[in-house]
Amino acid sequence: MYCDECKQRPASVHLTQMFNGQTSESHYCEECAAKKGAVIFNMDTTFSIPNILASFFGYNMQGLPSPAIGRSCDNCGMNFNDIRQSGKLGCSECYAAFDEELEPTLRGMHGNSQHIGKVPARGGEKVILKKRVEAMKSSLQQAVAEEDYEKAAQIRDAIKDIEKKLGC
Repeated sequence: MYCDECKQRPASVHLTQMFNGQTSESHYCEECAAKKGAVIFNMDTTFSIPNILASFFGYNMQGLPSPAIGRSCDNCGMNFNDIRQSGKLGCSECYAAFDEELEPTLRGMHGNSQHIGKVPARGGEKVILKKRVEAMKSSLQQAVAEEDYEKAAQIRDAIKDIEKKLGC
């Protein structure tokens, strides 16, 4: 496929645009794409998911290096620099050890830092109850805001009962 602009060189930059449900595709050579202002990324051959994830870690929202670089996980001994380089956490305790650094990254990648997906049918009772308590707490706040104190008291009592079951 040749460049849509000069029609002489092979197209290596492919642009797909969607506008009002209509899709248009353009194909340019590197020179014509640069003339149009396109930024061309030269990706190296070490492309891998861990490398992409590692590029997310280690920089906070201002683009400054994370202060956690010197700390390490008490459970596995992995430090934040190792996580940045590998793109992988050492153990489940790393989430707690590097919570401040991981939370914005996970939120940026997934849109949320809390799991909101499916719950396993077996053994997921506690998770379901915790979600129910969270929903009830927001209902409680709404009832208080509306000054419906009888409803708020009922919701509060129901929350206490569920929390007793959970052992909180």
